[in-house]
Amino acid sequence: MTKYFSIHRLIGGLLVCATLFTGASVVRAADDEPSLIKNGNFETDENGDGQPDGWPVNDNVKWETEDGNHFIRLTSPSAGENVMVYKLVPIKDEHKALELTYRVRYDNIKAGDELWFDGRIMMNFKDADEKVVKPSPKPPTFKGSTKEWKDRKQQFLVPEGAKNLEIMLTLFKPASGTLEFDDMALKPIDPAVVAKAAAAAAPTRSFPVLPDVIPAPAAEKMPPELRVVGNQIQDAAGNSVWLQGVSVPSMEWSATGESITRSIEIAITEWKSNCIRLPIKESYWFGTDKSQKDGGEQYRQIVDNAVNLTASHGAYLVLDLHRFRAPNDDHVKFWKDAAERYKNNPAVLFELFNEPHGISWDVWRDGGQVTDKKQGSSDALSENTEVVSGFQSPGMQKLVDAVREIGAKNIVIVGGLDWSYDISGILNGYALNDKGGNGIVYSTHVYPWKSKWQSKFLDVAAHHPIFVGEVGAPNERYAFIPAERHEDPLTWSPDMVALIQQHKLHWTAWAFHPKAGPPMLNDWNYTPTSYWGDYAKRALAGEQFTMKRMR
Repeated sequence: MTKYFSIHRLIGGLLVCATLFTGASVVRAADDEPSLIKNGNFETDENGDGQPDGWPVNDNVKWETEDGNHFIRLTSPSAGENVMVYKLVPIKDEHKALELTYRVRYDNIKAGDELWFDGRIMMNFKDADEKVVKPSPKPPTFKGSTKEWKDRKQQFLVPEGAKNLEIMLTLFKPASGTLEFDDMALKPIDPAVVAKAAAAAAPTRSFPVLPDVIPAPAAEKMPPELRVVGNQIQDAAGNSVWLQGVSVPSMEWSATGESITRSIEIAITEWKSNCIRLPIKESYWFGTDKSQKDGGEQYRQIVDNAVNLTASHGAYLVLDLHRFRAPNDDHVKFWKDAAERYKNNPAVLFELFNEPHGISWDVWRDGGQVTDKKQGSSDALSENTEVVSGFQSPGMQKLVDAVREIGAKNIVIVGGLDWSYDISGILNGYALNDKGGNGIVYSTHVYPWKSKWQSKFLDVAAHHPIFVGEVGAPNERYAFIPAERHEDPLTWSPDMVALIQQHKLHWTAWAFHPKAGPPMLNDWNYTPTSYWGDYAKRALAGEQFTMKRMR
């Protein structure tokens, strides 16, 4: 489960140009305030020339109609070409802050030769001589696909001397895609609103300064090596170890991560975690992403820092290959490399694949053809926006083999089907062969729209250690959750942590980040969300909960 926005600005920069998207609870422009953008709903064509007044169209920019509503559609004719609609909007001296609102829909936007070659709205303020006045508003960007229209908004201050706002609706040299806009409006707002939002987004507390390179602790300072014994995880002395903590995301969507070591430090020292789950991606690891120029060296150093910082506190880190559907040959290659790097490091556990789904148990274990069509009722609830395509999967056993062939005995963690929720197949002949390692732990991801806890994962807990690698409750109903599966987080959250405590399931709550849902944090001050983060924090601190209802 992933969703990903970040704020990395100092308070001064945020005060100059704060960006807030739909969902933020801020004061907006009055509804009766006229928009500075003329014909922003694309409905007017007074001269009858077949194009909306003030919005030039061409072969790659079309004026479209759908159910009687007009909008514009930009279409990429071929990879690397630029498609743009230009608008120059006059700004008055009394306009000190502005709010841009619009509806957007897009399909199959793939990045071009550079990471920033995508769909976006580029904006520049200009003075009376048409020279750019800094700073420019941050450009909203669009990649992938949306099935429905999305409402968006952005607020920013107007710099001194600005007389016009240049707006460019753009497919900026992408590999492919279409981008549609409707109901664009630009209205003046109180600059205090922008300042307040900037102040709220910025951390107000100080944090320990951690070095750029964190060395591994001395061998005697490392946490004890772990192994699987029956349905327990034990140390070398035979003591049972209960792994409890949080997932620290962003390394799966950013080659530099977002506050990784700081979050780990807070999670361990303040939230009392003894286990950190770190999602990562193989393309970043090998440095093949378009944003990377160093072959992945910086990315691997951040992962090293996370491992060493966690180990220095006597805690454990789960290295999670955060991919979906089924493993491929690149994932086998990754685990051979990562296993060599962290071979027999007592602080590191390997989670081989994040969320398998849409495949059979036979393909899950032994590999085989993965079709390009989604299958089964679980896939009707699409839990992310991945593009489904066919390929030959090596299967989970091959990932285990890749680790063990390197000589790494580290515990491996393996998720089941239905986005890693269903591990029932383990009791029906699909358990994996550990090949002489320290054991296999099976992982489930539990969210409020998942049911049948007993058969899907609790039955397995009687025979194998269970790692609830992702668990959390949103304060909103995600689009893919049917109404009948929606639950109140204030009743679900305490029941869930109570279940974990009752069965001593190993767990890392999702997500220790204010913008990855369901979030445990309200902000980068690490303030827990009332509907999920607070329950998780209290449970990690030792508070006991009572379960009122099974699902």
